Amino acid sequence: MQLRSTERQLDCALALCFLALIPWGIPRARALDNGLAMTPTMGWLHWERFMCNLDCQEEPDSCISEQLFMQMAELMVSDGWKDAGYEYLCIDDCWMAPQRDSKGRLQADPQRFPGGIHRLANYVHSKGLKLGIYADVGNKTCAGFPGSFGYYDIDAQTFADWGVDLLKFDGCYCDSLQHLADGYKYMSSALNKTGRRIVYSCEWPLYMWPLEKPNYEEIRQYCNHWRSFADISDSWQSVKSILDWTSSHQERIVHVAGPGGWNDPDMLVIGNFGLSWDQQVTQMALWAIMAAPLFMSNDLRNISPQAKALLQHKDVIAINQDPLGKQGYQLRKVSNLELWERPLAGLAWAIAVINWQEIGGPRSYTISIVSLGRGVACNPACHITQLLPVKRELGFYEWTSELKIRINPTGTVLLRIEKKSHTSETLL
Repeated sequence: MQLRSTERQLDCALALCFLALIPWGIPRARALDNGLAMTPTMGWLHWERFMCNLDCQEEPDSCISEQLFMQMAELMVSDGWKDAGYEYLCIDDCWMAPQRDSKGRLQADPQRFPGGIHRLANYVHSKGLKLGIYADVGNKTCAGFPGSFGYYDIDAQTFADWGVDLLKFDGCYCDSLQHLADGYKYMSSALNKTGRRIVYSCEWPLYMWPLEKPNYEEIRQYCNHWRSFADISDSWQSVKSILDWTSSHQERIVHVAGPGGWNDPDMLVIGNFGLSWDQQVTQMALWAIMAAPLFMSNDLRNISPQAKALLQHKDVIAINQDPLGKQGYQLRKVSNLELWERPLAGLAWAIAVINWQEIGGPRSYTISIVSLGRGVACNPACHITQLLPVKRELGFYEWTSELKIRINPTGTVLLRIEKKSHTSETLL
């Protein structure tokens, strides 16, 4: 391979500059002490795909109902989703009756959930899965159902009594930042007081950003994961905007993530309608790099074999679930090509190269090996495997060598780099 010493020096300088921006040894904030989400949570969530469809008479197969979640639970087991790591089946907004019961407790809509949430939880648990539910810190949920303001203890205990395993706590209809913060903190404590292990998923920073910069170190003390950006939609522009926001704010958020608490860029929309194949590859690869919770929002009854294989890709999931628990970051962006990297356990690294260009064909990109993994990923040598878009072994590379790859428009090449001992004969 021909070496380009000038480019290699520039790459190394860029790596060192980024090292100065995000210190390697920065201490993590104290995490919520509930022993949960030690790796990013994985599951299925109804919102993006099914939204707030209440019309079970006209659309019985897609309305928010007990039937929908039981069908998804069955498929999560029979079609290998549970075995791949997707264990939480999560209800979003619009499950409630319009009013609380006579004792002030939330209740499920009796027509759409005739057995109530407790029966649904028992069914989900019988499948070896866990049940997630939705509520709101304010006076109403985003869809206008009863909020939890003034009822935090009652609602936490109700969810625990029902056998709920995860709470997604939204932030609509809250009248001040103080009430928002106090409500999220109070519900965190109320959930722990029930004695039931319940993953706590917050929207706290999302509702703070328009008025005040969130204190992520504080948020991590109360939440297992937290949303900072707008809801995802089934479009490339939406996925792209989330990645743009994440990279532009990475100095504030990357170091906070780790076992017990994660930045949440929102749902996986793979298997729906809006993303091309290459764009689906990009979302899966970058959600793995970002150590993001993996909540699919799709119809498991109607998903292509290709999308299913991508979502169940064991090597990509292994990167997402890596026990070192460090979130990846954007290393550089040059001419619509962007390189991200993530440190992994065992001195390994994950590398993603995205081609943002939406015109033309595949583009070539040459990586100076010395620039990767803060300069140590391949020192003195390493083995590189391409995982996406197709898996193939690329072989051994020395610290001073280069790797040339081709990336489709709006697509991503995902690599795994591992330290390997070898002799000069092996390299030859």
